[in-house]
Amino acid sequence: MDPVYSVMILDDEPIVCERLRSTLEKINLDIETFTDPNEAVKRFTEKKFHLLITDLKMKELDGIEILKLVQKISPHTKVIIITGFATVEKAREALKIGAYDFIAKPFKLSQLRDLVVNALGLSS
Repeated sequence: MDPVYSVMILDDEPIVCERLRSTLEKINLDIETFTDPNEAVKRFTEKKFHLLITDLKMKELDGIEILKLVQKISPHTKVIIITGFATVEKAREALKIGAYDFIAKPFKLSQLRDLVVNALGLSS
């Protein structure tokens, strides 16, 4: 069966992208990964994504800036922000702006998978 949902993973660490990709492909999602925030934003202008999973701390654009840009380009895309630098303030800011959720590293891959399943309304 072909994947129905498209998910973008954006993290400046390639190993994180690959771990998340391998976990989410098991639930039949169309996954694209990016380590460059500018390339990821450009891709949003070319393809519809149902969900974006983005790191908060990146060199060029942070996850909050990405969230704001994606909301302008693709307002129906849900955004989950992941970070190793979790603070209550950043989480509140992300959620107030419109993030679907915010998850702190280190997290179990099963936690993220369950969050994705809920965000996309899939049956697990």
